[in-house]
Amino acid sequence: MRRNVVKIDEEKCTGCGQCVDACAEGAIELVDGKARLLSDAYCDGLGACLGECPADAITIEERDAEAFDMAAAKQHAQPEPTAAHSACPGATVREMKRGARAKADDPPALPASGRQAATASELAHWPVQLKLVAPNAPFFRDAHLLLAADCVPFALADFHPRFLRGRSVVVGCPKLDDPAFYVEKLTEILKQSSIRSITVLHMEVPCCFGLSRIAEAALAASGKKVPLRDATVSIEGKVKEKP
Repeated sequence: MRRNVVKIDEEKCTGCGQCVDACAEGAIELVDGKARLLSDAYCDGLGACLGECPADAITIEERDAEAFDMAAAKQHAQPEPTAAHSACPGATVREMKRGARAKADDPPALPASGRQAATASELAHWPVQLKLVAPNAPFFRDAHLLLAADCVPFALADFHPRFLRGRSVVVGCPKLDDPAFYVEKLTEILKQSSIRSITVLHMEVPCCFGLSRIAEAALAASGKKVPLRDATVSIEGKVKEKP
């Protein structure tokens, strides 16, 4: 049938991944560093991704294309978990004693500068991946939450003493994972647990700023008023906080 479908100019595409985040149907993915339309059947042709592309690499064209299949797109975007996944040993909840938890009304302080040598792990619970944690996990009760991008601990030498200490942490990648799922999961954590504050820690690369938008969207959806702190980590390991 003839209908509207998105068209991606690969020469203009920078691979930032913002269109991937914007496509609720999961019709676009990054392949070899470029955005690609996976299937005409996944694209509704409404162009929600157009305004998210900083390089103007996406347009809408009318052409012969397979009809939009809403059911197939939904299944592709949010596949059902398998029994093996739901029984994953890596999702077993564990809490480790790492000293006194921060007081509910007293978020852990962030050193203004300087690198501290971490002598021991500050990780106080498991799991940490946002996909695996349960919204009502005991380590979220009255917790100061750290939402960190996957790559941050590799760039930030003092990640454990400077940010992880005294916080419950969840990690994820806004570029490679499903942002809509992250918003939904984080919203449930906020609704079901007494989160006292949120610190978002992401890399300086453009796609990683999506983690901040995920936190803001979850806060809005939850209806909770929780202090939100945002910090950016450079590839060189320097931290810049939003004023």
